[in-house]
Amino acid sequence: QVQVVESGGGLVQPGGSLKLSCAASGSIFSINTMGWYRQAPGEQREFVARILSDGTTEYGGLMEGRFTISRDNANTYLQINKMKPEDTAVYYCNAQGMSGTFSSKRNFDSWGQGIQVTVSS
Repeated sequence: QVQVVESGGGLVQPGGSLKLSCAASGSIFSINTMGWYRQAPGEQREFVARILSDGTTEYGGLMEGRFTISRDNANTYLQINKMKPEDTAVYYCNAQGMSGTFSSKRNFDSWGQGIQVTVSS
């Protein structure tokens, strides 16, 4: 079983910056992809960014430019700059890969519980 936990959320003023962290732990054999999604009140969950095991990054919609995803082993980070009120949302971390041991691997797709980010003056 693989657990994913987000941290670093909170209240930020417009124009400010925030760095979210996400840690995956448990019976991890390998992690292929780690990513971030967000869900604003009354809206559907939307894709923010993902980073593959080879370091390739992908960003959703208009995210590229103000959002930067990075990764360090089983941790991923999301740097958000020049924040806007519309960035207010619950941010979720996702990790996908293989759990177990070399002789007994299985796929996993784990989500964190989400962390609140509020941009307001």
